[in-house]
Amino acid sequence: MLNRRLIRIKVFKVLYSMVTSGSDSLIEAGKTLDYSCEKTLHLYYFILNCAAALAGAARSRIETGLKKFNPTPEERNPNRKFADNAVSAYLSADPRFVKFCEDHGLVWNDDMSVLVRRLLADLSTRDYFQEYMASETRSLEEDCGLFIRIFSDLELFEDNEELAAALEDMSLFWIDDLGFVLSVIVRNLEVLRAKGTMPVPGVFLKDDDREFAKELMRAAMTGYRKYMDIVVANTSNWDPDRVVTTDLVLIVQGIAEAVRFPNIPLKVTINEYVEISKFYSTGNSRVFVNGLLDRILRKMVDSGEVVKSGRGLIEN
Repeated sequence: MLNRRLIRIKVFKVLYSMVTSGSDSLIEAGKTLDYSCEKTLHLYYFILNCAAALAGAARSRIETGLKKFNPTPEERNPNRKFADNAVSAYLSADPRFVKFCEDHGLVWNDDMSVLVRRLLADLSTRDYFQEYMASETRSLEEDCGLFIRIFSDLELFEDNEELAAALEDMSLFWIDDLGFVLSVIVRNLEVLRAKGTMPVPGVFLKDDDREFAKELMRAAMTGYRKYMDIVVANTSNWDPDRVVTTDLVLIVQGIAEAVRFPNIPLKVTINEYVEISKFYSTGNSRVFVNGLLDRILRKMVDSGEVVKSGRGLIEN
């Protein structure tokens, strides 16, 4: 599930936390990183389980309308298309999905009921939802298309401040992961629409990514002081108070990656940490990280401290 970009971000967050707290425990850092990675998978299940929660809220709304003393014609003859949608039914019938959510507390319980009802109310105003409800056809493909629209709706999920606050209360490790998780959900719903079955993601996208995460964390932690000395030596007019700590951590981690992984091109490493700096540091960090990391790594290649081999691994 996790791609290399998100792995680098998670290592950066743990490394930054360790540095600012003054801890140098590699065991503690490793445990925190493992937990952080696992929590992203939990967020995937929790957000995907919102499909069942929304359908449940729709059924409750229908049942409430039917129990009224004087229901409206619409309440007397409700449209159950969304309440009985095939995506929610598919998830609810998947024992692995249900068990994982129940075992890890990833269920939209009563504490989230107000948020679910608001999500459903907002969803009901969307043109694409109203068009879906007006259509007389019913199919898994159509329902997948609807939920792809729902989970891609920025106002409903990624930019929803109420949802963001609720997720932060549930886990600090979920901060900043929502956009990535939503993209994975949409991609897997597209597979469900095309093949009739939904992929079951693991924590990592590829088998060797777990080792990449562990080794990057180890290289950055064990080499932090050495690489920080290199950063200081390559910064003219050094003034620690004027340099953002996040920039320093990103540069040190970039050096650690270049040294530890000879098969990753320098250009890829530099570009990755420049991109991360755009979201986790200041407006000027992109230029600073790009310039300093590039200069340091070029020197380390010349001195033999960084070794890259193979076509395309070193840019002239």
